[in-house]
Amino acid sequence: MKVRFHLPGIAGHFKFNMVFISMYKNCPEFFREGVEIASVYGAFPQSLWNGGRITDGLCDRKFVKSALDSFNGQGIPVRFTFTNPALEKKHLNDKFCNMVLSLANNGMNEVIVVSPILEDYIRKYYPQYKLTSSTCKRLNSLDALNAELEKDYHIVVMDYDLNNKFDILEKVNHKDKCEILVNSNCRPNCPDRALHYHSLGEKQIAAANHLRKYPNSTFDTRVFGDGYTQNCPYCSRDLFAIKDLPTNVKPDDIWDKYVPMGFNQFKIEGRTANLYNLMETYIYYMIKPEQADYARYMFLRNLTSNGVITINE
Repeated sequence: MKVRFHLPGIAGHFKFNMVFISMYKNCPEFFREGVEIASVYGAFPQSLWNGGRITDGLCDRKFVKSALDSFNGQGIPVRFTFTNPALEKKHLNDKFCNMVLSLANNGMNEVIVVSPILEDYIRKYYPQYKLTSSTCKRLNSLDALNAELEKDYHIVVMDYDLNNKFDILEKVNHKDKCEILVNSNCRPNCPDRALHYHSLGEKQIAAANHLRKYPNSTFDTRVFGDGYTQNCPYCSRDLFAIKDLPTNVKPDDIWDKYVPMGFNQFKIEGRTANLYNLMETYIYYMIKPEQADYARYMFLRNLTSNGVITINE
C-alpha cells in the first residue's frame, strides 16, 4: 500500500519540511501505514510564473540550488507551482524562472501547470519534467476530470468540490493519476475561485516586477486591489475550522475509502500557512493517532533545535 502525500513549501517552509522529512526517515514508527512523501511543491520567491499563492521576497541562485539539492538528496522531487493563469508569451523569457528550471532539470523534478502557453513552452524546452494538471483549472465534473486524465499528464489534481462524492469518484478513470486536495480552506462551490486565481496571478506578476526594480522595497498587495482576494474570510482558516466542511477529507477515509478505491495521491494545502497549523495538519494526516502527542513533542524539539521556531525558556 502506498499513500503518497505532496507537501507545501519548497522555500517558505524549507527548513520546516526538512525537519519533518528527517523525522519521517528516522522515526517510521510514528507514521500511518504506507505513508510516502511524494513531493514538496511550491515556488521560490520572485517566481513570476507562480500561481495560487503570492511568493514575496527575493532569493538567489545559491539558495535555489541548496534547496533543490536538499530535497532531491532525500529522494524527494520538487514540484513547481507554475500555475499563473495570467501569463502572456512575453513572460516565457523570465530569467529567474528559466534559471530555476535549468537548475532542477535532472529528470526527477516536476511542474504543475495551468497556462497552455507555459505548458507548451516547458514541453518544448524542458521535456524531462513530468507535468501535473492543476486544481486551479476547476475541473469539477466527472466528464471534465476524466477527459483531463486521458491527456499526457503525470498527475491531475482533482477539484476539491468532488471530494467525498463517492458515487462520482467510483467512475473516475485512472484513479492512480488523480491527486486529491484533502484540506482546502476555500468554501465549497466557491463562485469566485477561478477569478481569485487569475487575480493572484496578476498580483504575482506585479510583485515579481516590482521587487526586481526595487529589491529593497516590499510589494504591498493591498494597493493592487480587486473584488476577489481582499478580505476573504476563508483563506486563513486553520485545520480545526475546516474539519467539518463537506470538501474536507478525513484521514481514516483516506485509508478506509480512497485507497481501496485506487486513489493514492493526496495533496496538503499550506504554502502560506502558520507553522503551528501546518504542524497539526501533518500530524493529523500522516501520524498514527496513538503516536501524535509524542511525534508533536519530537517535532517541536527538532524545529526549535534547528532554529525554525524560537521558544523562550
